[in-house]
Amino acid sequence: MARRIYVVRHCEAEGQPREARLTNKGVQQAAELAEFFSKIKINRIVSSPFVRAIHSVNPLAELKQIEVETDERLSERILSTKVLEDWLEKLQATYNNLDLKFDGGESTRVAMARVVSVVEEVLKGEAENTLIVTHGNLMSLLLKNYQSDFGFEQWKNLSNPDVFLLEFEEKEVRLKRVWQK
Repeated sequence: MARRIYVVRHCEAEGQPREARLTNKGVQQAAELAEFFSKIKINRIVSSPFVRAIHSVNPLAELKQIEVETDERLSERILSTKVLEDWLEKLQATYNNLDLKFDGGESTRVAMARVVSVVEEVLKGEAENTLIVTHGNLMSLLLKNYQSDFGFEQWKNLSNPDVFLLEFEEKEVRLKRVWQK
């Protein structure tokens, strides 16, 4: 039996803090996301606890009458707890050196293991079709785990929202972008 995990990057938000809400455009995108998934079977929804992630999936959860579970492991990766003026260059470097870590931050390897552990747990469960909602950098690291050439350039090309499908059948994993805004 094939298992499907839809990986969703949250809709457009007002900022990066944990409590940042969706913009008006993001609210519209959340409605469009619900419409996109309206004819797709979803058994379970697991989201980052960040407000923008939960609000991105609430319209779909209401439509499908599925409770949104939150999981801290889907929270955005912390690159550093200090302000990095050259954060983009530093982020790019972490795609090449998976163990590179900045003050108070997580290395790519640590953040990747965190998000992959969510997927592994989902696969042990009973749900055939699960949707997980997370953030751009963490999403890209999850995809990189299953497709090693998914890197910085692919991260830069992610949209808000964005949807990839991971299909697991026996020992094979297929990755496909299924919707992009």
